[in-house]
Amino acid sequence: MAEALPLKQQPVHVATDADLITGDQTFHTVTEHISSITEGKTPKMWFLLWGMAVSLLLVLLGSIGFLVWNGTGVWGLNNPVGWGWAIVNFVWWVGIGHAGTLISAILFLLRQQWRTSINRFAEAMTLFAVICALLFPGIHVGRMWLLYYFFPIPNQMGVWPNFRSPLLWDFFAVGTYFTVSLLFWYTGLIPDLATLRDRAKTRLRKLTFGILSLGWRGGNRQWQHYEIAYLVLAGLSTPLVLSVHSVVSSDFATSMVPGWHTTIFPPYFVAGAIYSGFAMVLTLGLIARRVYHLEHFITLNHLDKMAKIMLVTGSMVGYSYGMEFFIAWYSGNQYEAFTFINRALGPYAWAYWIMIFCNVVVPQFFWIRKVRRNVVLLFIASILVNIGMWFERFVITVTSLSRDFLPAAWDYYSPTIWDVAIFLGSFGLFFTFFLLFLRFLPMIAMAEVKGVLPQAHPHRGGSHE
Repeated sequence: MAEALPLKQQPVHVATDADLITGDQTFHTVTEHISSITEGKTPKMWFLLWGMAVSLLLVLLGSIGFLVWNGTGVWGLNNPVGWGWAIVNFVWWVGIGHAGTLISAILFLLRQQWRTSINRFAEAMTLFAVICALLFPGIHVGRMWLLYYFFPIPNQMGVWPNFRSPLLWDFFAVGTYFTVSLLFWYTGLIPDLATLRDRAKTRLRKLTFGILSLGWRGGNRQWQHYEIAYLVLAGLSTPLVLSVHSVVSSDFATSMVPGWHTTIFPPYFVAGAIYSGFAMVLTLGLIARRVYHLEHFITLNHLDKMAKIMLVTGSMVGYSYGMEFFIAWYSGNQYEAFTFINRALGPYAWAYWIMIFCNVVVPQFFWIRKVRRNVVLLFIASILVNIGMWFERFVITVTSLSRDFLPAAWDYYSPTIWDVAIFLGSFGLFFTFFLLFLRFLPMIAMAEVKGVLPQAHPHRGGSHE
């Protein structure tokens, strides 16, 4: 019963079989392939990657402990650059988390059926990336007994230091985003959890998945309620894709610092977030595709479509870079003009041109169809794009602060080993969660993939197996 399909499948966009999966797939083979990943013996490669991830996680915990004991002076912060890698990493990780919600919510509302093979692990990636992002506002106060700065405590006793602080905006924006994304992810998991419950061979697995599947039996009424809940959550998630990074960009745009005080930041940051998020989906998806032999589910057509989205968002980011220079010139503000010339020709020019190469030049190769369908080139490009997007946040943050209005206050910012250790450690946190997800939960949405198989819609052709 748990493998039953919803009766109300009325997609607007009718995709061809080549758009979705390849091979002679049936309901049974989909269930067997995906379920066997969680039910079978743990691969040795998983243990190797798990060990590396946990090692980095221990580096993170040790670095945070050292930070708490000594304060933020262990970072490379100086007098003009009060925001360093902590804020850069926060914005970067929040951006990584955008693709999962876009794939799940916006593409679902647009009835893009090709999303069914990639939405599950993209949603999981979103949750883990947001957890990593929330880490940095929590530790950047340095002293953990000042952590209450981060929470909107009622102000009757004058506890909250500044209700106009961007911390308040970030708390509600990112907190809401995480909550809705978690509900959306878990709701989509319920039918697949019931499938794993029915296939469980041990009492512990049956009990665990029985509790998590919430009594799912796949009846008509359950499917109706499920589809309504999924649609409502998709509708709630869609504006969050646009609002969360707009709020994060307002942390910068509402200041008077040259290079930050601009109205282009909200759409610019949202495009960049989707861009970096899809790059991370490609990176993780290509690895999972190869390790778990998912070529029938994540096809070259999926990779082609993701590359096209990256081409569009990358072009928007490149346009924003050019428009920033135009605005600085057109405004007639000498401080703005200097800031952008300084970015391209000043002491941080190396970071600026790495950003330009990775974010503007690399995606232009996606105009070529053979590149969009070449697994190796896509993997390299996805890593380069995320490197470039990290440098974008670094350039925005550091170059504007290091040389602002008063030349006497200028200074060069350099990270310390503790900046680097905490950033690398955040990858340990991310991959620890992600590897646990791959091992114990279905990485492909089985129920949704079955819904787009030919036999799910006999009137389109295909077998009735």
